[in-house]
Amino acid sequence: MSAPRAGSNVYDVRIRRAENLITTNPSAAEILSFYKQIASFQKSLHAKIAQTGGGDARMQPFGALREALDVSLVLPHYRSFLAVVEKRGPGALAGAARAMAELPAEAWIERLREYWKNGGLPGREANAFEQFFSRAILEPYAAYVAARTAAPPMLETPRVCPMCGAEPLLGVLRPEGDGGKRCLVCAFCGHEWNFRRIWCATCGEEDEKKLPVYVAEEFPHIRVEACDTCKTCLRTIDLTKDGNAVPAVDDISAIPLTLWANEHGYSRLQPNLLGA
Repeated sequence: MSAPRAGSNVYDVRIRRAENLITTNPSAAEILSFYKQIASFQKSLHAKIAQTGGGDARMQPFGALREALDVSLVLPHYRSFLAVVEKRGPGALAGAARAMAELPAEAWIERLREYWKNGGLPGREANAFEQFFSRAILEPYAAYVAARTAAPPMLETPRVCPMCGAEPLLGVLRPEGDGGKRCLVCAFCGHEWNFRRIWCATCGEEDEKKLPVYVAEEFPHIRVEACDTCKTCLRTIDLTKDGNAVPAVDDISAIPLTLWANEHGYSRLQPNLLGA
């Protein structure tokens, strides 16, 4: 199963959800307001990439996603993206955007290629702040390429993205019958794949007693699925409890869950775009 194709409608849905959560979750209003600006930029960039055909409108063979970066499709928009972050971003990111704008284009290209090559891969230290600029501008490009790459074979339940090899960002429970089907969402390309309900996505632990699930009263539709064997956790958006939730946006709004997990010794496999 793959995630919905990241066309304009996907970004419109994310923007509307951010607007709704700003009113219902005031504690996350600042970060969600900034995210709205990022999502609006990503929507525009995705449309421009699609208009050019991404260099080649034909379906790419499975396994070719990480080979597909055409820097020329995103580089012309990099400076305008930095301007958005400098104007709308929180202090530290705004300052980093100003500093990044002073670097030569060659430095931007180097960072873009490095993230495209290694972003989200297991064993790579993920610093959300350092990766932010490359990740934010490449997300719509990666989603575009993933939607035009042949579907991966599903011979087993992989713990990394079968499309690009990155670790999952979060889980999703989608309604199915009387329960929910568990899926994982890639931290790099956004591909979504089916995954077993009782199984650690990091170490493969299967003992239910070692896989506690925590739910905060403030976020009844967001599960913190932890593993006491490897001390990692995966945030899962439960659409059986809130069908209006938009995983990428609701995950960003749940800042207190990140703090709670850290205080209890659990770490995420991959941080989200804004490090929440």
